[in-house]
Amino acid sequence: EVQLVESGGGLVQAGGSLRLSCAASGFTFDDYAIGWFRQAPGKEREGVSCISSSDGTTHYADSVKGRFTISSDNAGNTVYLQMNSLKPRDTAVYYCAAARGLYNDYGLLRGPNEYDYWGQGTQVTVSS
Repeated sequence: EVQLVESGGGLVQAGGSLRLSCAASGFTFDDYAIGWFRQAPGKEREGVSCISSSDGTTHYADSVKGRFTISSDNAGNTVYLQMNSLKPRDTAVYYCAAARGLYNDYGLLRGPNEYDYWGQGTQVTVSS
């Protein structure tokens, strides 16, 4: 059974930090890319960051570049999202998801609807 389990969310003041974890099981981790997405109330789900488990290639949304860092522990089948300098607009439910590679058949970075497996999400709330 495929499982993605997020943890590490919580309430933090603006300027603070959190580290999210995504523990994966039930599939060959090295064959997949893991993405972090977030969804705020009333907004569409958006990509935050992603990483290829096979070669470590990473991508970040412009809104988090320089503040968030994604990393992968392939031995432990876990992907982390270190979030620093958090802002109130980072408040959302954060999800991790798995897909067979970062890019689709057109060579474009996969969007949310192109990921195969999803976790249940973890709430991140940043107070001002």
